[in-house]
Amino acid sequence: MAYNFSELKRGLSEVEAWLTKEYAGLRTGRATPSILDHVMVSSYGDMMPVNQVASIATEGPRNLRIVPWDNTLNKVIEKAINDSDLGLSVSVDEKGVRVLFPELTSERRAGLIKLSKQKLEDARISVRVERDKVWDDIQEKEKDGILTEDEKFRLKDEMQKIVDEAGKRLQILTDKKELEMNS
Repeated sequence: MAYNFSELKRGLSEVEAWLTKEYAGLRTGRATPSILDHVMVSSYGDMMPVNQVASIATEGPRNLRIVPWDNTLNKVIEKAINDSDLGLSVSVDEKGVRVLFPELTSERRAGLIKLSKQKLEDARISVRVERDKVWDDIQEKEKDGILTEDEKFRLKDEMQKIVDEAGKRLQILTDKKELEMNS
């Protein structure tokens, strides 16, 4: 019997997408607009991400320029970025908000690498949860007589290959982020 691993694959791709999003929020020495994705500002009574109330552009390797669509939001954006604890320097000028990414200290860099490893471990835990759901389903089907014992172990091997492949992709994401933080 062929087993449908689409739920497992969907769950694993969600874990990978989550880790990618988490890593986008980790600051490196370079200016990246995605670091502001989690910064929320109050705009017309609603809390919105900065990228929904302004355009964000890179101004050199360590600077971002935020140009709000409504200039009255300059101070609100400045305060939101300062309150976000990202370790960024912010200043307001006539063009909008300028964000400076200071050089990372070796201590801060080590802390960020440790945090990236923790996020990888969280992703691995999520992968194991997805794997366990499928394994429980396979075992249940064997108990119900839908699968033979040989089919159960063949499916287990197939499932493990899918999980191992996802684990490799997660490790590649982490290695890439660590390399980015160390450069």
